[in-house]
Amino acid sequence: MGTVIMHDVVSVDGFIADKNDDVGPLHDWYFNGDTPIRESDQQYDHSGAGNRFKVSRASAEYVRPMWESIGTIVMGRNLFDLVNGWEGQPPAGDHVVVVSHRPKPEGWHPEASYHFVDDVTAAIDRAQELAGERTVAVNAGEVGGQILAAGLVDEVAMDVVPVVFGSGKRYFGSIDGQLLLEHPHVVIQGDGVLHLKFKVRR
Repeated sequence: MGTVIMHDVVSVDGFIADKNDDVGPLHDWYFNGDTPIRESDQQYDHSGAGNRFKVSRASAEYVRPMWESIGTIVMGRNLFDLVNGWEGQPPAGDHVVVVSHRPKPEGWHPEASYHFVDDVTAAIDRAQELAGERTVAVNAGEVGGQILAAGLVDEVAMDVVPVVFGSGKRYFGSIDGQLLLEHPHVVIQGDGVLHLKFKVRR
């Protein structure tokens, strides 16, 4: 099975959005450079609007291989609803697993490989089955925190942006108790963002 990575862009005080799900300047670095992450693909930002990501060269050299390694994205229903599932075209990978007690909206992009499950363990099982040897990328937040707490995450990847939110939606959700990570094995400074990766200590 491939590696399971919990990933998101985050403020320096640990928030992925404010209480109204507004990401503010967190994603500005995706558009402040001159190097496309994928030159030929139309990408989608957090709002679901079509945009081509152009980042600094340092960020592109980090993000491009990570995105190319992804086979499946795991997301919560809140994010799915916010971005309307990226209109069936995820920013990376070929499949998406949505953790939700509600089914896929009737008639929603039947051609897209989106799978709805109501349990985080079942979500990772399904995501790994779909991804094969490729990476499973778990979006941070409540669902990501639950998957991490269940011991199902191998690495934590954070794109840290120099902004303080003060309150909002936490990167690790409402996780209870301590979990130890190894020292960061990736530290890359981009333009307006610091890319960090930590292995989860077993």
